[in-house]
Amino acid sequence: MKNVVLFLVIFTSIVKGQELPPIKNFSPSDFGAENQNWSISQSNDRLIYVANNKGLLEFNGAEWFLYPSPNQTIMRSVRVIDEKIYTGCYMEFGYWTKNQVGTLIYESLSNRFRDKLLEDEEFWNILKVDNLVLFQSKKRIYIYDEARQTLEYLEARTTLPRIWKLGKTVFYHTIDDGLYKIKNGEKELVNNEVSVTSDEVVEIMDFNGKILILTRHNGFYQISGDKVEPWPTQIDVNLADASVYTALRLSNNTIAIGTISNGLFLLNPEGKLLYQIYMENGLRNNTVLSLFEDMDKSIWLGLDNGLGHVDLNSPFLIYDDIVGDIGSVYSALVFNERVYVGTNQGLFYKPINSKSNFQFVQGTEGQVWQLKEIDGKLFCCHHTGTFVIEDEKARKIEGTEGSWNLQPVGNYGDLVIQGAYDGLYILEKKDNIWKLRNKIDGFGNSSRFVELFDSFIFVNHEYKGLFKITPDNEFKRVKSVVIDTLLRGDNSAIVSAKEELLYADKKGVFKYVDNADKFVKDSLLSRIYGESNYTSGKMAAINDEIWFFTKDNINKVSKSSLNNKKVVTQIELGESSRNSISGYENIAPLENPGKYILGTGLGYIILDSNKNKDKNFIVEIAEIEVSSSTMEKNNRQLLDKNEKGDLENHENNLVISYYTPEYGKYIRPKYQYRLRGIYDTWSDWSLNHTATFSNLPYGDYLFEVRSKIGDSLAEKTATFSFTIKKKWYQTNMAIALYAVLGIIGLFFMHLAYRRHYKQRQQKLVERTEKEMRIAKAENEKEIVRLKNEQLKQRVRMKSSELAASTMSLLRKNEVLNEVKKQLEQKVKDPTIKTPITKIIDESLNRNDDWELFKEAFNNADKEFLGKLNKFHTNLTQNDIRLCAYLRLNLSSKEIAPLLNISTKSVEVKRYRLRKKLGLEHDKNLVDYILNL
Repeated sequence: MKNVVLFLVIFTSIVKGQELPPIKNFSPSDFGAENQNWSISQSNDRLIYVANNKGLLEFNGAEWFLYPSPNQTIMRSVRVIDEKIYTGCYMEFGYWTKNQVGTLIYESLSNRFRDKLLEDEEFWNILKVDNLVLFQSKKRIYIYDEARQTLEYLEARTTLPRIWKLGKTVFYHTIDDGLYKIKNGEKELVNNEVSVTSDEVVEIMDFNGKILILTRHNGFYQISGDKVEPWPTQIDVNLADASVYTALRLSNNTIAIGTISNGLFLLNPEGKLLYQIYMENGLRNNTVLSLFEDMDKSIWLGLDNGLGHVDLNSPFLIYDDIVGDIGSVYSALVFNERVYVGTNQGLFYKPINSKSNFQFVQGTEGQVWQLKEIDGKLFCCHHTGTFVIEDEKARKIEGTEGSWNLQPVGNYGDLVIQGAYDGLYILEKKDNIWKLRNKIDGFGNSSRFVELFDSFIFVNHEYKGLFKITPDNEFKRVKSVVIDTLLRGDNSAIVSAKEELLYADKKGVFKYVDNADKFVKDSLLSRIYGESNYTSGKMAAINDEIWFFTKDNINKVSKSSLNNKKVVTQIELGESSRNSISGYENIAPLENPGKYILGTGLGYIILDSNKNKDKNFIVEIAEIEVSSSTMEKNNRQLLDKNEKGDLENHENNLVISYYTPEYGKYIRPKYQYRLRGIYDTWSDWSLNHTATFSNLPYGDYLFEVRSKIGDSLAEKTATFSFTIKKKWYQTNMAIALYAVLGIIGLFFMHLAYRRHYKQRQQKLVERTEKEMRIAKAENEKEIVRLKNEQLKQRVRMKSSELAASTMSLLRKNEVLNEVKKQLEQKVKDPTIKTPITKIIDESLNRNDDWELFKEAFNNADKEFLGKLNKFHTNLTQNDIRLCAYLRLNLSSKEIAPLLNISTKSVEVKRYRLRKKLGLEHDKNLVDYILNL
């Protein structure tokens, strides 16, 4: 009994001190089904399938899908065989295949052979042997021949818990009956010893050429022929109480054991405990109903409440201090074959590579900031001061308070600078004992980050800036202090590494250039993070390496062995996975090369960088959902991702989901996509595994998506091409119709324009003709006017001629009368006078002058004489002659010589003429004649 108690104490200590592989839990709310998960399998395309109380679960690493049980009963088993996913339920078994759009469709086999089934059967296990598929219930093994599509069965005498396949041989066990194998379609007894028949066999394994069985309550037995012997392990006591439910031998011969009450045990091939994983150290539930090893050699656990995934090949081992034994780790160090961790609760240690619990170093209660080995001594920088750790005991250096960190003074092997809450101190080793020597006067700021570089002391203060301090030769006082206020920021830090002094904040990483006496941005290191990915400027220098911490990962900067240039190695371990305290990230080397310890908020993580190798992985399109404004909200139309999509114009809203089938806890694939044809540039990297496109215009498109894990890209890019048709009025036929209509329209337009221009031309011609007529008329009018003017001019000329003629006659007659008068007065001789007088009288009385006058008068005034003769036919030639002279507005005195009469005689003639013209008494003769 004492041995059992001692074993349990030791065992509990071992279990609590475990560094476990990453454990990832899935709750029912995560996968959207009920609690219990009875069986797990994986397809060739790396998808995980789970038999759940609700139905079949499919998981691609990014999204869960639930396919309800065919008959709404509990699904007990699942097995992927080639392209088919076989499942078993209550009174139902069959298989699922994917249709063109990637959705699983169920095909029932049991419905074909319903008459062969027993009442109330549930199918708990499925195996594949050659072309046969075996379905196991509690009473029978049904053997389905895929080629012949026939069903046979083997019946057990008692309860049949489960069946197994070793090589090509199928084994089954029945309680109180024994272990059997199926040979040539018949059962054959293997062993029926009491140890085999008295307890339920949970698992059978081929172990070093022998059969190893695991029972529910009595542990392991090894069968060799008829001989059955116990196979002892380190957990036999636990197995007796744990009630084993399922087990599995992994590909590396590790044995996984799932229990009802104690979670999962992992044993090495010698039966030694590797890990126990249960609720207290990270598993969601202690009842393990099923186990499965996937293609990555990780273990899936079907639990009574949820699912678990244990990444056995992860480069990380996790120490989660769930119960708070040690607290948050701020610093860690391997010293004298022990691992020391400084936490918010104090200093703890345990032997390296040991699974025992951590031991507390007395006197170090409270916050530890830094652990450092100097001159073969372990120093602990503590909230209360600086401690020297010797033989598991802590000795405080008197006078030290609030110690942040320590830095050895290079040229002084017995001096150490202590960065403290209130400035800088010098520790000195005298007589092999470290003591406080002095405080450096002249500087009193908090000195969390202190680095010695050249002959200067650099102190980073995230709120005030970066101090450059010049001390005196004895490090007793400060000679000068220069502060760079441009280099400051939240969680900024400095580090000295191999002749380089680096400063980092959210703006980037800066390197100190001594000959320029300033910090210059390092282009390579500043690419490690941007402001969006920045969490802390804290850096760690380990030998030739510098470590950086970002939101998405941690980065190791080392030098290439080929060209000595800096190389950045990215390790996928984000801030949320590290659970570290921002600004206090820390990492330290372990003894084995490439192994490190990282402090976290709940313990620490062991990193084996040798396992952090680039892994080939893929990205696939899960499904393509298309919708339009005309579709109902619940009506999902999926497209075949392997065929080019041909979509109507209204089907222009797409949701494309994609995945990378990787399942590790710290593996978080990021995705980047683009849609050629509208968005030719890649999107930003994101954890989101869907892309949504709305209201896409018509055209040809190519969707591309790629993924990355850390800084490694997927092997290939997943693609899907599709075309969105034009609207009916945008199609080629419509365009052709538009062209025809356009041609017709142009033809009629041409006719209309032709008619229009013809009409315009006609109107123009008419207007031109009219204008020409008007112009002609105006020209004719002008001609008439000119002719009238000419006539008038001629009339005036004729009148002038008439006047001249008249005046000539008057002058002639006057001259003749004057000559006659003078002749009569001066010449007395009748012989002389009479002939001359006779000639004068003849000249005065000649009618030729009148005829000449008349002709001239008619030329000047053609119509007068005609009118006069027309209206007054009774006039004599003398009357007409008198009227002509009056027409010329000649006075009686002027007329008298023309008629060769006296003036009085003219008046008489005028009187007589009035009578002949019939003029009234008051009518003026001259006016009448002028107006005629």
